[in-house]
Amino acid sequence: MLVFGNVNAKAIGVHHVEGIELLTSSELEAVNGTDVRLKCTFKSTHSLSEERVSVSWSFRPLGKTTEESIFHYQNSAFPPKTGMFKGHAVWSGDIMKGDASITLQNVQLRFNGTYSCQVKNPPDIQGFVGEISLRVIEKVSFSEIGILAIAVGGFIGVVLLILIIYIVVRVFRRQDDDMVVEMENHKSKDQVL
Repeated sequence: MLVFGNVNAKAIGVHHVEGIELLTSSELEAVNGTDVRLKCTFKSTHSLSEERVSVSWSFRPLGKTTEESIFHYQNSAFPPKTGMFKGHAVWSGDIMKGDASITLQNVQLRFNGTYSCQVKNPPDIQGFVGEISLRVIEKVSFSEIGILAIAVGGFIGVVLLILIIYIVVRVFRRQDDDMVVEMENHKSKDQVL
């Protein structure tokens, strides 16, 4: 029942629709020949069951507008039996924990594109489609952590070098001081004789 001021009115034809919330990374980077997990987690307003929840993954190559289905899960995994993802797409999720993730094994450069995750848990069938943009590269690029590690390592190296120089200089000064003392002792002995 909707309330407008003091007037009561029945809402006709209005249904409360609850949807599934999806969470995915927006962008991922993977090195050619490695494995990458396409993480897709979800929340549903209804209880979860392996029999009822279904997961669909699709792929849209770079520069294309059409998508192709690459993976389906409902009570068990249905990996692709043909096409470029055959032997590459494997289930790595856990429906009862709200995880609809898959892993792409031995990624290839041709896997560059957008991956879409869709989860349905009737009566929750409405919701957003999670999209992940995957970029497959030839070799690892320097990340901020890599640059930071090099900077810290370089700083530690410089500090160690300064410490070694300081110790060497002190040792030589001490030897020079000992030599001067010896020479003065020898001079004083000569003068006494």
